[in-house]
Amino acid sequence: MVPMAETGLLVNLALVLVAAAIGGFIAVRLGQSPLIGYIVVGVFIGPYTPGPSGEPETVAALADVGLIFLLFAVGLQLSVRELVSVGRVAVLGGTLQIVALIAIGYGVALAFGFTSIEAFFFGGFVAMCSTTVLAKLLGDRGELGSEHGTIALAWATVQDLATIVLVVLLTGLASGGETLNEVLLAVGRAALFIAILLPLGTRVLPWLFGRVALLRSREVFVLTVVAIALGTAFASQQLGLSLAVGAFLAGLVVSESDISYRALGELTPLRDIFAAVFFVSVGMLFDPTFVIEALPLVLVALAIVIPIKGAITTGLARVFGVPLRPAVLLGVSMAQAGEFSFLLASLGVALGVLGEEMFSLMLASAGASIVLAPSLLRATPPTLRWLRRRSAERLPDLAEPPAADAAGRRGRFVIICGFGRVGRLIGAALDGRGFAYTVIEEDPRIVRDLRARKVSVVHGSAENARILEHAGSANAQVVVCALPDPIALRMVVSHARRHNPRVHIIARARTARDRDYLQRQGVQEIVVAETEAAVEMARYTLARLGVSGAETAAIVQGLRRRPRSG
Repeated sequence: MVPMAETGLLVNLALVLVAAAIGGFIAVRLGQSPLIGYIVVGVFIGPYTPGPSGEPETVAALADVGLIFLLFAVGLQLSVRELVSVGRVAVLGGTLQIVALIAIGYGVALAFGFTSIEAFFFGGFVAMCSTTVLAKLLGDRGELGSEHGTIALAWATVQDLATIVLVVLLTGLASGGETLNEVLLAVGRAALFIAILLPLGTRVLPWLFGRVALLRSREVFVLTVVAIALGTAFASQQLGLSLAVGAFLAGLVVSESDISYRALGELTPLRDIFAAVFFVSVGMLFDPTFVIEALPLVLVALAIVIPIKGAITTGLARVFGVPLRPAVLLGVSMAQAGEFSFLLASLGVALGVLGEEMFSLMLASAGASIVLAPSLLRATPPTLRWLRRRSAERLPDLAEPPAADAAGRRGRFVIICGFGRVGRLIGAALDGRGFAYTVIEEDPRIVRDLRARKVSVVHGSAENARILEHAGSANAQVVVCALPDPIALRMVVSHARRHNPRVHIIARARTARDRDYLQRQGVQEIVVAETEAAVEMARYTLARLGVSGAETAAIVQGLRRRPRSG
C-alpha cells in the first residue's frame, strides 16, 4: 500500500504534467509560447477557479526542482567570453537599460500605493525580458545571426546576469534588510559562494565530466549533471542564498568547459519537464478576477514593458552607434517579459513581501507581453518599409540590408556525425580537397585527438538536437550520418531536417528496413552496409568469371535497386 504522502506527490505530479501537456499543446497550436499554456492551465487547477485543484505546497516543492534545472541550463548557455567580445553595446547599453527601467518601475509602483520593497520587485520585473521567448522569436524568423539578433542575445545575457544580482539584493532586503548592512551581508554570502564555486567549476568539474565521459555511459553522465545542478543549489541555500543563485552560477562556470553543450543536451528533457511544473505552479498563484478589477493598472504595466522598454532599448542602441533599422528591431525584440520576470515574482511571494495584487499584476502583464511579442516583431519590418517610403531621404537607415547569397551564406560546410572508421575516411577525403567540416563525436579520446589536429569538433551525441544545432546544422550543406545505431540515425535525420529543410543528408543504414525508412524521410543518399558488402563480393566474383565491366556495372546497379525484406 502506497503511503498517503507519496500518493499526494504522485497525484499532484500527474495532474500538473497532464495539465501542462494540454496547455502547451494548445498554446503552440495557436502560435504562442508554451509558457503561456503552462501558466493558463495553472490558473485552472489553482485555488481561485472551480474544478480539480493541485496542492500548492506539493506543487511548489516540485517547482523548485524545475527552477534549479531551468537556471542551471540558462547558465550553461551563457558565455562570458562571447559577451565581452560583443563590446559596449550589450554590456553598457544593457546595464543602463536595466537601471533606467528599475527606476521607472519603482517610481510608478510607489505612485500607485505599493510598498517600497514591492516597488523594487516591480522595477526589476519590468527591466527583464525572456531569453527563451527572444531566441524563439528570432529563430523562427531566421534572424539569430543578424545584427539586431546578435546584439539582442548578448543584451539578454546581461539581463540574465543582472537578474541573479537582483535576486541576491532583493533577498537581502526582503529578509528584514532595510539597512545597508543586511544588503552587504547578502552580497558577501554570494561572493563567498562564487569564490568557492569558481575553482571547482573551472578545474574540478571539467575534470570530473571528462572522467565520466570516458565511461561512455549516458546514464552515469546524466546523473552526474543532475547531481551537480541540485547539489550546488542546495549548497547555495545553506549559505542563505536562493536556489536560483546556486543553480545559475554552477551552470555559468561549467559553460566555459568543452563538455557544456553535452551537459546541456542531456539535461534538456528534464529541464523541459520540470520547468513546465514551475510555470504551472506560477499560474496556480494567479487570481484571474484581478485583471478585470485592475485593468488600468495592468495597462500601465504593459505600457512600461512594451513601448517604454522598447523605446529606451532603441535609444540606447542608437547612442552606441547601432544603425536605426537594427536598433528599432532590437527594441521591439526586447519589449517583453518572461521566465526571469516570473522568477522575481515567485521569489517575492516565497519571501512573503509581495502582496496578491502586485504578484497578479506582474503575472498578467508578463503573459500579455509574451502573447503580443510575435505579432509586434512581425509587424515591424513592413512598418519600417512604409516609413522609409514616406520619408526616404530623411530615414536612409531604415533600408533593409541586401539579402545574403544562399550559397555564400552556407558555403561548402559539412557535418560528420560519428568519427569511427567510416567517419575518418570521409574526413580524410574532405581534408584532401580542403573542404570545411565539423565532427560530432561522443568518445572523449577521439575529441582530444581531433582538437590536437585543429579539426572543428563538438563533443556529444549527434542524436541530441542541441548538439546538432551547436555544430551548425542550420548552415550545413551536407550532413553525413556515419552512426551504426539505427535509433540515433533516425533522430539525427529528424533534427537535421527540422533545423535545415534544404540540407543534403547521406546516411549509413544497417539494414534494408533502415533504408526504407530513410527513403521515406527524403534522405538523398543511403548506403546500406550489408548491401554494399554483397555488391562488392558479387562484383569480384563476376569479374573472376569473365563478365565484362559494363555488364557487371549493370548487374550491380540492379542489386542496389533490388527490394529487400528485413
